[in-house]
This record gives sequence, C-alpha cells and structure tokens, in this order.
Amino acid sequence: MTRSLSFASCLCVALVMAACSKSAPPGYGGGLGPGRSQTPAVVSSSDQVVKVAAAPLSITPNSSAEAVVTLSISPGFHINANPATFSYLIATEVTPGKMAGITAGSPTYPAPVKKKFQFAEQPLAVYEGQIPIKLTLHADKNAASGPLSFPITVRVQACDEEKCYPPATVNSTISLIVK
Repeated sequence: MTRSLSFASCLCVALVMAACSKSAPPGYGGGLGPGRSQTPAVVSSSDQVVKVAAAPLSITPNSSAEAVVTLSISPGFHINANPATFSYLIATEVTPGKMAGITAGSPTYPAPVKKKFQFAEQPLAVYEGQIPIKLTLHADKNAASGPLSFPITVRVQACDEEKCYPPATVNSTISLIVK
C-alpha cells in the first residue's frame, strides 16, 4: 500500500509541475489554462496593454474618406471612454496630426460600456477589447498624390479590476494613398 501511494503521489507532483512549467507567450504569466485570459506579468504603463492600428485608406483630391483607428485592449484591462465618467479621469483621446493638403475632422468615439469596479463607487464608462474610432480625413484639391503616412496620437489610461496605470501617449499613423 505504501509503495502504490508514493507512486501515485509522485505522479501527481510530476503532473502539477509539468502543468505549471508550460511556457507562455513572452511577457505573460503562465499556468492559467485554456479559456482563461492572460495578462501581462508586469505592467508599468498603459501602452503595454493598449495597441493602436489604423486601416489603410485611399482618397482622391478634393474629397473626404473615413479612417478607422482601432484600439486593441488586452484582456483583463479597460480604458476610460470619451467622454470619461468624471472630469478627473483621463479620457481616451485620438489627436490627428498635421500634414500639408490633408485635414482631419473630430474623432467619433463608440458608445462605452458601463461597468462597476471595486475602486469606484459608481459604474464607469469604459472601453474593452477592440474599439473602432472614426476619423474623417479630407484631401484638398492640391494634395500631393501618392502614399502618405498621416500622423495621429492616442492618449489612454489603462486599468484592471483593482487599479489604474500611468497614462501613455501612443504615436501611430494612418497609411493614406492620394490618387
């Protein structure tokens, strides 16, 4: 009986050790198992959990087109909506840059999700997951033709269920072809 018990104990310990040592993608904690979200192991700034991408856009001189800037927020995190619930919260903000021949309108932000967190007394307006923000670009009649990179900045403050992280400004571009 002692021999089979020790063999079973060793087998259990080996299985647990093997499960805990599974390698995870770089920057992520392991051992959560399938179907459970993984979050970056150490977060020191909001730009570690929010990524910015913009779909390429074609436009003709003297016309307008709608660009879509997508914010990808890591699972387990959220960012404040625009407008933010309270004036002291840092709202998500897309700021278009400047470029000769191209002008930008005001960004259009999606409807937020209202969510209750333990650090706030009332539900907050937030974004989670993939968030599309629309930005109308206008090419003047004298806009230079060819490929361009229209600059944008995105200001975000990421939070998890317990705390918020230092805000960050992410620089990005919208690939633009003026035909």
